[in-house]
Order: sequence, then C-alpha cells, then structure tokens
Amino acid sequence: MAERASASEEPADGSDSSESPGSDRMPRWLPRALLLAFVLLGAYQLTDWAAHKLFGLFTMMLVAFFVSLAMEPAVDMLAARGIGRGWATGAVFVILFGCVAGFLAALVTLLVQTVTNLLRELPRLLNELVDFVNHHFHQHFTTDQLRDRLLHDSNILSGYAERAANNVWGLSSTILGGLVQFLTIALFSIYLTADGPKLRRTICSLLPPQRQATVLHAWDLAIGKTGGYLYSRALLAVISAVAHWVFLAILGLPNALALGVWFGVVASFVPTVGTYIAGILPILVALTIHPIDALWVLGFVVLYQWFQDYLLQPRITARTVDVNAAVALLAVLAGGALLGAVGALLAIPATATVQAFLSEYVTRYEVAEDPRIERDEHRSRWRLPPGRAGAGPVAGAPGSDGDPESKGGNESGGQGTGEGDERAGTGDGNERTADGDDTSS
Repeated sequence: MAERASASEEPADGSDSSESPGSDRMPRWLPRALLLAFVLLGAYQLTDWAAHKLFGLFTMMLVAFFVSLAMEPAVDMLAARGIGRGWATGAVFVILFGCVAGFLAALVTLLVQTVTNLLRELPRLLNELVDFVNHHFHQHFTTDQLRDRLLHDSNILSGYAERAANNVWGLSSTILGGLVQFLTIALFSIYLTADGPKLRRTICSLLPPQRQATVLHAWDLAIGKTGGYLYSRALLAVISAVAHWVFLAILGLPNALALGVWFGVVASFVPTVGTYIAGILPILVALTIHPIDALWVLGFVVLYQWFQDYLLQPRITARTVDVNAAVALLAVLAGGALLGAVGALLAIPATATVQAFLSEYVTRYEVAEDPRIERDEHRSRWRLPPGRAGAGPVAGAPGSDGDPESKGGNESGGQGTGEGDERAGTGDGNERTADGDDTSS
C-alpha cells in the first residue's frame, strides 16, 4: 500500500515534482523580467542624460521657432510683392538686427554715462545725505568719519574686489556663451523662416490627409498670434518710448531719448516685472541731477503704466493676443518656472495660440440671461417680473424677445387686466407680487 501511494504521488508525465509551483526553484519568467527591467532602467538613464545635455539646444530651437513664426508675416508680405523669399527673409532680419544693435548701443552708452555721472556726483550726494541725516535725526556725522570708516573696513572692500577679479573670467565666459547662443538662434531662425513652406510640406507628408488640414490650421494660428504679439508689443514700445522721452526731456534729464527707448523696450517686452526694471535707470539718472525729479519720474511711470494697462493695451491687443490677465500671469509664471526668462517671454504667445486653437474645437452653448449670473442687486430690484401684466417685456430678461423662454409667454402685449398671465403648458401656480399683479413662476 505504501509503494502504491508513493507511485500515485509522482507526476503522470514523469517530470520531477520539485518543479511544481510550490517548489523553491526560480520561475522561468523572472530572468526575462529582470533583464527587461535593467534594459528599461538603462534606457531611462540614457534618455535623462541626453535630455540634460540637449536642454540648452532644445531651448534655442524653441526660441528660433517662435522668432520664425513672428517674422513670417512680414516675409510673406514682401514675398507677395514679388521679392524672393530668401531676399525677403534677409531684409526682415537685417532690420531686426539693426533695431537690436541700436538698442544695445544706446543701452551701453546710457549705462556708461549714468555710472560716470553717478561717480562724479557721489561726493555731493553723500554730503547732502549726511546733512539730511544730521538735520532730521539730530546727529553729528561728517563725510570724513564716513571715509575713515570705509578705510577702516578696507579689508571688506578688498575682499569684494578680489572676488570680483576672480569672477571676471566667469563673466567673460558668460558673455561669450550668450553671444554664441544669440548667433545660433539667429541662424536657425533665418533657416526656419526662409524654408517655412518646405518645412510645412515635409511635416504634412508624414501625416494622413485628414490630419494635414488640422496641422496647417494650427500653424496659421501660431503665426497669427505670435506675430500679433510681437507687433502689438513693438507698437506699445514705440508709444511708451515717445511718451517717456518727451516727459524726461521736459524735466531736463540728459539722454532723454535713450532713456525713453530703454523704458519702452524693457517695459513692453519683459513680462510682469518689466515696468519696475525699466523705471530703475531713469530714477537713478534723476537722482544724480535733481533728487526731487526722481519722484516725478516715479509718478509718471505709475500713471503711464495704468494708462497702458487699462486703456491702451486692451485696444491694441484685442484682435491679436486676447488673453485674460490672470491667465497671462499664470502662463508667465509657469513659463518662467520651466524655461526661465525665455519661457516667461514666450508664454503669452504660446498661451494665445493654444487658446485660439481650442476655441475652434470646443463646443460652446448660448447662455440665457439670468440675474444669478451677474448678481447685480440694483438692476434685479427694479427689473419687472417675467410676463407681468401691464408692462412690456424687459430687454434681456426672461420673457423678452431675445430670451428662448419667451416663446409661449405673454402673447397679447396689451395693457394689464389685473389677471396673471399663464405660460402655455406649464401648469405652475401663480405668485402674487407686491402690487397685486399675478405672475407666472
């Protein structure tokens, strides 16, 4: 019986019982799973390494793409007049580079003159500051004491100078790297703009016919929004530069034109904080000439910014980049968090493009007039009830001609009879108003 029981425990196919699911041997799928996991981990590490190495190049290509989108309307306009696309692209970018070079030249000249004037006027400013402190705070400081204090703490100044000398090479490398990036972006922008039709044809050749129209439509939206953003900002910069130039010239500040150009460009093209950055330089210049003029400059900057944000900018950008102010601020913050200053600069045209693209494919429905939408107590208090006898329909209210619910309401349109009107097919009870009329609920 024992031999018969042991024989019955052996597998019928003659295989070893140690390979049963309950045995301690490694499953056959485990080595393949481990190998696949190591392969995927290696691929992830390689992709992460390549992404970090190519992140700068990706950013430059993104900027170049948006620059080409912004320049394409001008190139298309010149090409439509019979100018070759290559020549048209060259002419547009020469004008663009000339504007950038003129701005940088004016900025460098302005900075050099401002620093020179500040150093020349620094003793006078220190004397006025010491006199102000002594007069208002009843102190007895002198400029000699301040100079002795600086000489006594000369080790701090020498430490700053030593660190600055050590950072000269790093600053030079940063400037050289920025120049290389600028030339790279310019080169790719020229190629993308000149070969725009070829690029679109190549991309469309990789897609089925039903997808090609969608891609081309999205491309047109991106061109329109990006170009509109650039041109509207350029117009705002010109208006701002002229306004500040005139005001600074009235105050008698030196280099009023250069200061106006500086303020117009920085305040218009640097999102969110551009106005505050642009206002620093004119205020410093005013402090070196007449300190009270700094307050006038600050007041004018605040007033003009209010005028631009609430009156000028909405009218200029209404047809080009119509983005809600809160959405624009959120987009700028998100773009800055992702790509830094470049992302903050490109966030608004990218958001406008996505918003315009989605608005054409997202279904929207008509919203009936309802006092709960606006919640205006004053207007709802004097609005007549729907279907009230003795009064015509209120425009925009339920029961008017423009409201879908007015159909089947008060059809007589005559004077009131004291009886409440009934809506056809409703069967709801009537509700008595304060003056005794009956209205449908």
